[in-house]
Amino acid sequence: MPLLQVKNMTHYFGGLRAVSNFDLEIEAGQIRGLIGPNGAGKTTIFNLLTGIHKPTEGAITLDGENVVGLRPHLIASRGLGRTFQNICLWRHMTVLEHVKMACYAKLTYGLTGAFFGTAKRHREEAQIETKALGLLKMLGIEHFAGDNVLNLSYGAQRRVEMARALATEPKVLLLDEPTAGMNPEELSQMMAIIRQVHQEFGLAIFLIEHRLRVVMELCEKIQTLVFGEVISEGGPEEIQNDPKVIDAYLGKEAVE
Repeated sequence: MPLLQVKNMTHYFGGLRAVSNFDLEIEAGQIRGLIGPNGAGKTTIFNLLTGIHKPTEGAITLDGENVVGLRPHLIASRGLGRTFQNICLWRHMTVLEHVKMACYAKLTYGLTGAFFGTAKRHREEAQIETKALGLLKMLGIEHFAGDNVLNLSYGAQRRVEMARALATEPKVLLLDEPTAGMNPEELSQMMAIIRQVHQEFGLAIFLIEHRLRVVMELCEKIQTLVFGEVISEGGPEEIQNDPKVIDAYLGKEAVE
């Protein structure tokens, strides 16, 4: 069974059908991509998978468990982590605090430990700080650990978001436009980070991206979404040469 499986997922906002009969299978360790024009429904699909919206119809199975109807924090605890198209960070917190916060769902010391400062609490708090600092180091931002997140560049804030998502120990990592707003150097660095994360953690990754270089170089399979419907699915070369995709999204200039 695929690690993440979606069957016939459909969603309406009022009378508007935003997603139509969406199917997806992601195997452990696989990198898949989702492309399409603005307004195609790509982020809506991420919101449906992570419980922000409940699908009108269809099934979502994560590691053999049906997750439709679960609240977002429960879906995250079962192994579905994500970043957001628009960066969602807490204005008053440091970089390290952001990543540590994502680890707290895994703590076991409970209220007793919190109130009385037990040895178990101190041990687990030390463990999550070590874990958080390790993630920041992997993403090349450990030197910002004590800084307020708003003082970081846009590209560095993207890395904080990814570190926070990784701290939840996901089985599948959803990346919503991870290179948006980045210059060419930052883009290359983020691609290298995604490859490193994929290799070191063995994660399945599902990413939305407008930059074709990112999708074509990283993804094994790609879906093209237009008006909430998948019009094409295949490997990078198939997608680049599919007349439907060229007409609806890529344009002739992108493939010449």
